[in-house]
Amino acid sequence: MFVIEEELKKLPRSPGVYIMHDASDEIIYVGKAVVLRNRVRQYFQKGTNKTAKIEQMVSKISYFEYIVTDSELEALILECNLIKEHRPRYNTMLKDDKTYPYIKVTVGEQYPRILFSRDMKKDKSRYFGPYTSAGAVKDTIELLRKLYKIRTCNRSLPKDIGVGRPCLNYHIKQCDAPCMGCVSQEEYRKSIDEAIRFLSGHYSDIIKNLEEKMYEASEKMEFEDAAEYRDLLNSVKQIAQKQKITSENDIDRDIIAYAIDNDEAVVQVFFMREGKLMGREHFYIKVPADGKSTLLSSFIKQYYSGTPFVPKELFVSEEIEDSQVIGEYLSMRRGNKVKIIHPLAGEKYKMVELAEKNAAMVLERDREKIKSQERKTIGAISEIFKLLDIESQNDYRIEAFDISNTSGYQSVGSMVVFEHGKPKKNDYRKFKIKTIAGPDDYGSMREVLTRRFTHEEDDKFARYPDLIMMDGGLGQVNAALEVLSGLKVNIPVCGMVKDDHHRTRGIIYNEKEIPIKPGSEEFLLITRIQDEAHRFAIEYHRSLRGKNQVHSVLDDIEGIGPSRRRALMKHFASIEDIKNADVETLTKVPSMNRAAAESVYEFFRKKI
Repeated sequence: MFVIEEELKKLPRSPGVYIMHDASDEIIYVGKAVVLRNRVRQYFQKGTNKTAKIEQMVSKISYFEYIVTDSELEALILECNLIKEHRPRYNTMLKDDKTYPYIKVTVGEQYPRILFSRDMKKDKSRYFGPYTSAGAVKDTIELLRKLYKIRTCNRSLPKDIGVGRPCLNYHIKQCDAPCMGCVSQEEYRKSIDEAIRFLSGHYSDIIKNLEEKMYEASEKMEFEDAAEYRDLLNSVKQIAQKQKITSENDIDRDIIAYAIDNDEAVVQVFFMREGKLMGREHFYIKVPADGKSTLLSSFIKQYYSGTPFVPKELFVSEEIEDSQVIGEYLSMRRGNKVKIIHPLAGEKYKMVELAEKNAAMVLERDREKIKSQERKTIGAISEIFKLLDIESQNDYRIEAFDISNTSGYQSVGSMVVFEHGKPKKNDYRKFKIKTIAGPDDYGSMREVLTRRFTHEEDDKFARYPDLIMMDGGLGQVNAALEVLSGLKVNIPVCGMVKDDHHRTRGIIYNEKEIPIKPGSEEFLLITRIQDEAHRFAIEYHRSLRGKNQVHSVLDDIEGIGPSRRRALMKHFASIEDIKNADVETLTKVPSMNRAAAESVYEFFRKKI
């Protein structure tokens, strides 16, 4: 028996991480502390100023645990890892997990390449970015390959020089064919160095060079070449134009600010690389339980624990909690010193102010979109729970089940999960029916639910839903209730009923059909859940059925394996021709000996 008052007395005076659990063992909050005893006790002290969200969280805490660390930095790293793994509902959470593209120059190779990459690894390559547009990155790579005739192949050079023939790019003058020894390593390296200068923002020499070549080709009346130089020149100018905003130095820097409206917030990040604005991105986040005071620090910890690149400086719109230890953590990830700066005046302050204005504009622009999305998700699912008079213990978690088969052949079951009105696809599960033969949907559903609620398939099944939805009427609901009763599991079950035209009509709950207004958000959500459960089951059934249908009559002949089957199909125009062939003709097929030929011949004679 966990008695919170008693456990609070046992807390150590050490740095560490504390983990709050609710009654269903779900982790609802993870935090770090310089002194665990002081920090955790604050949550349960009366009379202290707490936000409404903190009060709500504390009311749900059933027990807590903690992990002692040697330092505050270790506690911060552990906190980041636990939040990323468990995604607790009361922590600040990025609503979108994004990976950013980089341009990778493989300078560790003797004949380097220019590649698109989503990861920044600790290898011998040089990386440029991150960029916010994958399309722009691909356009830049294509431009650089054309400008400097950089190879695109995966050949191992210089080992493979002279092996085979040059590719099409050589013939259309977009590669100097180092694979054939047509360019020396020194000359090729000069092209790579020029490409790196381009990526570093030095465009003027390139623009001048292309203009000279364009005019020279035009004077010689080589208009096709002149047009090609013109197109390359326009591409370079277009990329250069995007780098108008510059800084007074070449430091890599991210500028971070936010705007907040009730429980919604937008964080705006400007990416500056080598003094040039490379792009910007905004992030919708859930405001933390303790209000905006920890919003920026929570965002920085979560975002930079996931991104492969950490800049040398962060400009932030306000002083952040634990800036010193967060700076140590970022420095450790970068490999050298990272500064977190809160500018108060001058050009640096204006940059932060610009990010702040952009965040406010995004929030204002998308406010209606956010509200509309909430009506379709949170609003719709809460209306369903009100209609059924059910109280949510988790995140309005619904699990919906469906069975799919073809006349009882290869029955499968699907489980789809919706939380807060949105599909949670990582929790979807498939079931291949093992114990039921023939078209018995009720029996199949009993097996699926038994396996799901006895945790046979997955440890994640330990988390129960607030509501189960069955694709069907009273029969399916009763089958589910029978299983749950036998397992002593108490979860409400309702059925999603369709009309004669196979359209959603309403839901059955407590043996009564409850009509739902067509076109309402709750009606549309039920339809989405029903369609998703059906789609997931059908796709799984189709994949299994397709695998079993990839079968040839030749597979049934003794002595005929995959290689002989392929040889027969290549030699003869059809199965009919194989069937009519005599033994002598069959022995002429590559890989066929006389015994195999006789086996094929006799197989088809028996069939006849």
